[in-house]
Amino acid sequence: MGRKVSPEPNRHRLVLASASPRRTALLAQAGLSVDICEAADIDESRLKGETPRRAALRLAEAKARQVAPRHPGAFLVAADTVVAVGRRMLAKPADEGEARAMLALLSGRNHRVATAVCVMAPDGRAARRLAETRIRFKRLARAELEALVAGGEWRDAAGGYRIQGLAGAHVISLVGSYTGVVGLPLYETCALLAGLGYRRP
Repeated sequence: MGRKVSPEPNRHRLVLASASPRRTALLAQAGLSVDICEAADIDESRLKGETPRRAALRLAEAKARQVAPRHPGAFLVAADTVVAVGRRMLAKPADEGEARAMLALLSGRNHRVATAVCVMAPDGRAARRLAETRIRFKRLARAELEALVAGGEWRDAAGGYRIQGLAGAHVISLVGSYTGVVGLPLYETCALLAGLGYRRP
């Protein structure tokens, strides 16, 4: 079951199809109070030949449609983040070895972070947007790479890092949505909610 919070009067209920505290914090940063957090349970495997952008959009919508039926009358937000080097997509590392390999691949190179958001209205309407960000890391020294792995922030993090954590000190450039890299592009999310009729308090 998801975590529930009593909604304020005269405000639409808002459901976040994620258990990520980072996404909840980002919505709070935008002045949006989440009433229920419930992670979707879907197969997040990428399809053969699928681009990072299409994968993010498909999975964000799949998460929304999987959770929404359990919360009639609410607005729902779902998101998915894909980290890619070229067409190679980097999932969440399973262990330190995978995290180390991902960080070594990103060291000194450009990569892209595509985060899609899907918003569903109580009447079933859905809308999607995608924020794509280009990031370049400095070339990591062995000690710096090992410190990132030892810090443990690679757990449950696409690409093996969290930009709001230790990895942020190694970012040379970022072009696009910072909040999208953290996990939820706020501009796009707020625009979708407003377009579907979400009413703030």
